[in-house]
Amino acid sequence: MNNIRQNDPKIMVVGLGYVGLPLAIALARKFSVTGFDANQARINELTSGNDRTGEISSKELVNSSIKFIGDLDVGTPSDVYVIAVPTPIDHENKPDLSALASASQEVGQYLKPGNVVVYESTVFPGVTEDICGPILETASGLVCGEEFFLGYSPERINPGDREHAIDKVTKLVAGQTPDITELLASIYGSVIPAGVYRAPDIRTAEAAKVIENAQRDINIAFINEVAMIFNRLGIDTDNVLAAARTKWNFLDFRPGLVGGHCIGVDPYYLAHAAEEANFDPEMILAGRRINDGMAGYVADEIDRLLQVPSRVLVLGLTFKENVSDLRNSQIVDMIRALATKGHIVEIYDPIASSEDVQAFYGLVLKPTIDNTEPYDAIIGAVAHDSFCAMAASAVDDLVKPNGLLVDLKRIWPDLSPTEGRRIWRL
Repeated sequence: MNNIRQNDPKIMVVGLGYVGLPLAIALARKFSVTGFDANQARINELTSGNDRTGEISSKELVNSSIKFIGDLDVGTPSDVYVIAVPTPIDHENKPDLSALASASQEVGQYLKPGNVVVYESTVFPGVTEDICGPILETASGLVCGEEFFLGYSPERINPGDREHAIDKVTKLVAGQTPDITELLASIYGSVIPAGVYRAPDIRTAEAAKVIENAQRDINIAFINEVAMIFNRLGIDTDNVLAAARTKWNFLDFRPGLVGGHCIGVDPYYLAHAAEEANFDPEMILAGRRINDGMAGYVADEIDRLLQVPSRVLVLGLTFKENVSDLRNSQIVDMIRALATKGHIVEIYDPIASSEDVQAFYGLVLKPTIDNTEPYDAIIGAVAHDSFCAMAASAVDDLVKPNGLLVDLKRIWPDLSPTEGRRIWRL
């Protein structure tokens, strides 16, 4: 440990997606950093100065001192390994730790005495020490906690959000020992002006991360449920929220489809930990049931309003505005539900990759919506800037007279129902 403290540590970031790449670029401003990803195509694009996620500009990539590799054998021996790989759920909504286990196995083969392995992936309490630690021990032949050490510093990346970029959000750190905690605080603190918070232990840090998104999920589920209630009562949900927002302690959440790699996933990690401890996590799973069911609810409402099989255009497929991330997009579920009801659904998203949409979901994107025949209905599903900038006349041109405009994200708040325009909002 003293060697790492006295010299600039060599750091390797394992996993160069939405989480790992911004972190690696930030660390490379101060330290010698190698970025590893098992996907050679990803390494090739980053080496050429292109980040398809849009999180890092070409200029930042080209100017960074980071070395990108797709083979650990060619990597420079490192002192600190930071693992930032996906932790999704399986078809039964159970934690899928396969990528985490695989990365731990690979890194373990290269560990040397004194090394530190830090995990950034979202997990339930106990994963770092009880699951990853033993994998590293077996692969390295070293003793965890004596010959190498563990750390945890959960990602708090919000894709597409420059206001809360990695250097603007407090970094939570925890080490296997107090010395490791201080080492991590020193490393992260030197590149993150927002500072660090030292958790008392790794399990506490794991728990803190997993409740952050579970809390948001529950709050959104409440708003989604009241939106469904107000729809039954014939009350405009947006007007209700605007009125409630005038109270100083009202929590400002909006209804919508909850997707992405965090909010739609992390609550299941917390629920799994609760069930393992023989506790029934009622509120957490109730929130998930409501939010998981919103795509079906929206499809049912659209089908009810259309009454007959119709041509429908969906604007936006990514899980949030102005990002290309398609993971766990609930819009896909809505599209499939509409198709099951007999509607012909076409999709346009200028941000998403056509290749990824085809590979992930077997769907096809329209290359353009210029000069297209009007649809029976259009659905504003994602508030991309280009959609928000559309003039009312351009929106009206896409839908037939007396057609249906579904505005799920209040993309066009100034548009009102008219004699020739029907509007439905959550």
